[in-house]
Amino acid sequence: MQGTAAGARASEIRSSEAELIDRARGHDEAALRGIMQANNRRLYRLARAILRSDSEAEDVVQDTYVRAFTHLDGFRGESSLSTWLSRIAINEALGRARSARPHLELGSVSEAALEVQIIKFPVSPPGDPERTMAQREIQRVVERAIDRLPDVFRTVFVARVMEGMNIEETADLLGVKPETVKTRLHRARTMLRENVEKEIGPVMMDAFPFAGWRCERLTEAVLKRLGVGG
Repeated sequence: MQGTAAGARASEIRSSEAELIDRARGHDEAALRGIMQANNRRLYRLARAILRSDSEAEDVVQDTYVRAFTHLDGFRGESSLSTWLSRIAINEALGRARSARPHLELGSVSEAALEVQIIKFPVSPPGDPERTMAQREIQRVVERAIDRLPDVFRTVFVARVMEGMNIEETADLLGVKPETVKTRLHRARTMLRENVEKEIGPVMMDAFPFAGWRCERLTEAVLKRLGVGG
């Protein structure tokens, strides 16, 4: 019975997504907003994992949506819409990164990168009464730690740990074998665990937030570029 229920839910999700895409093809504002608000954070995090720049990551997300929404007829449903958008974002980000670092390839990593040492990061002192400020500082520690990971490890870490994608999804998204995803994730965790994860693991899921005013501002910018809405 569980398998039948799961299959029914999956079918319902596919049907709902197909309807949303059909509406988006007609530049229905609500559909476009819905797609962006559902994918903004993931695309931003993936782009930022490659570029390590907030502003460039935002530019990539905008360009991703404009490209995707003007070429929705090219979406064949062979993967989920989220995966399709993620691939576009990664390609956009890699294009920018290669302009600055011509030899960057996420499919390979140098021996030197594999030998990266664990870096000691400070943590907030225990018993700090300014809990909110301390939590934000911890998030900054996490963000800096993630930024210092080698490119291939950082991207896998963001996809698997921060976005919760499974091994198969991550492998498909990055064009590598599942075993490669496992190896890179293990190395990334090794670099982070002793200094960050054991102390503030639960906070890690909130790093690089993309909601509220930033999410809304980007959504409005994309709609304006598409000539949709007021």
